[in-house]
Amino acid sequence: MKKIAKSLLEWLIIIAVAFVLSLVIRNYLIDTRIVPSSSMLPTIQLQDRLLVDRIFYKFDTIRRGDILTFKAPPGVKKDEDLVKRVIGLPGEKLQIKNGKVYINDKVLNEPYIEHPADYEFGPVTVPANSYFMMGDNRPISLDSHIWGALPTNYLLGRVWIRYWPLGNFGALTKLPVDYPVGTVQ
Repeated sequence: MKKIAKSLLEWLIIIAVAFVLSLVIRNYLIDTRIVPSSSMLPTIQLQDRLLVDRIFYKFDTIRRGDILTFKAPPGVKKDEDLVKRVIGLPGEKLQIKNGKVYINDKVLNEPYIEHPADYEFGPVTVPANSYFMMGDNRPISLDSHIWGALPTNYLLGRVWIRYWPLGNFGALTKLPVDYPVGTVQ
């Protein structure tokens, strides 16, 4: 009987350690997401599975084109976290007209866009400590053109790897729109 109790205690300790490790890993290191909408088409497909870097990605190094996850901002009636692309950086003037995004009056080169915006927006200046986030499927994306610039404290991490479906496995970090402020093409 003593042997069974010892074995049971060992299993309980192993399960408790595994549970604590999974919480630490998920909340502070790497998280997973299943994409619930088509707002990031064609870059990210509906139901793609993503790994999110929550520790190594530094929020003071955010670049235009980064795909981030974040808590739903005020006014968005969703309990789930969102996935969008960084388009406007703090202090930049942003406008959307004729299906194109203008940053500081220059057209932003966005080769990943299949369906451009079918609306007009701005001009607005992105506030300090905030980012203008947009989905790649502009006509259907509920993004910053609706709820405004996203405060930095809502950010959770950078989308790092698509791990499912296996045929599309790979990193989502090297994107063609990494332009420093003032060099928008």
